[in-house]
Amino acid sequence: MRLILIRHAEPDYEHNTITEKGKREAAALAERVKTWNVTDFYMSPLGRAVDTAKPSLEALGRTAEILPWAKEFDYRCTDPVTGRNHLCWDFVPSDWTADDACFTHEDWVNARPMCENPEIAQNFRIVCSELDKLLLRYGYKRDGKIYRTVGRKQENRLRTAGPNNSDSGFDDTVKDTETTVVIFCHLGAACMMMSHLLNIPFITLPHGLFIPPTGVNILTTEERWEDEASFRAQAIGDCAHLLAAGEKLSSAGAFTPAFQL
Repeated sequence: MRLILIRHAEPDYEHNTITEKGKREAAALAERVKTWNVTDFYMSPLGRAVDTAKPSLEALGRTAEILPWAKEFDYRCTDPVTGRNHLCWDFVPSDWTADDACFTHEDWVNARPMCENPEIAQNFRIVCSELDKLLLRYGYKRDGKIYRTVGRKQENRLRTAGPNNSDSGFDDTVKDTETTVVIFCHLGAACMMMSHLLNIPFITLPHGLFIPPTGVNILTTEERWEDEASFRAQAIGDCAHLLAAGEKLSSAGAFTPAFQL
C-alpha cells in the first residue's frame, strides 16, 4: 500500500482558503497528481485543504471523501516560557526538549503543558483510531506497533534488497498496481499521522520537519515477512512539482526561508 499525505497550498487563514500563490501551487500539484494511479482520495474539511485538492480532483474527474479527523491538529495550550496560548506543537526548543515525555510515542500528551488541555490527548487518540479504521478498509490491521495484512496469504520468507533490487522480487518496469491512497491535509495533521505510522514521537516531527505548502509525503508498506506490514517513508515534503513549474517554495509555517533547490 502507498499512502500519500499532501499539505495544503499556501494558506489564507483569514478567509479559510488559499492565496493567489497557493492557487498556482495547487495547479502545479494537479499536473503531478493527474499522472498517478490513485485508488481513493480523501481530504480535510477545512477550506485550504479542499481548495488545494480541487484542481487535482478536477483533472482526474474524481471526488474525495471528507475526513473530519484529518483537519489541522490545532488544539491549544499555554506555553510555559512565553505565556502565549498557541498550538500544542510550537514551543521553545530548550523547554520541550528538557521533558523526556516529549520523546515518547504515546506519553507526549502527558508532558507539560499538553496535559493541561484534555482535548489534546482525546483527539490524538481519535486521529490514531480513525487512521487505523481507514487502513483496515485496505486490508491492514493495527497490531501493537505494526500492521497485519488481512485476507492475503504471505510467503514465509524474508525479502532482502540487494543492488538494483536484484533479489527483492520486485520489477520496477511492471505497471504500477499498488493501492494508492491520497489525503489532502495539513502540516500538523500529516505529522500526527506519520507519528502513528512510523512510531515516532509526535512532538519531534513538527519541530524537526518542515513540510512546505503542497509538500508530498509518501509512505509505503513493506511486507517482508508473513502477514507483517510496516510503513516506511519514501519522501517527506517533496515539492518537485513546484520546482518543475518554476514556482518558488512558500515558507508558510517555517521560521526560516525555504531553500529554493
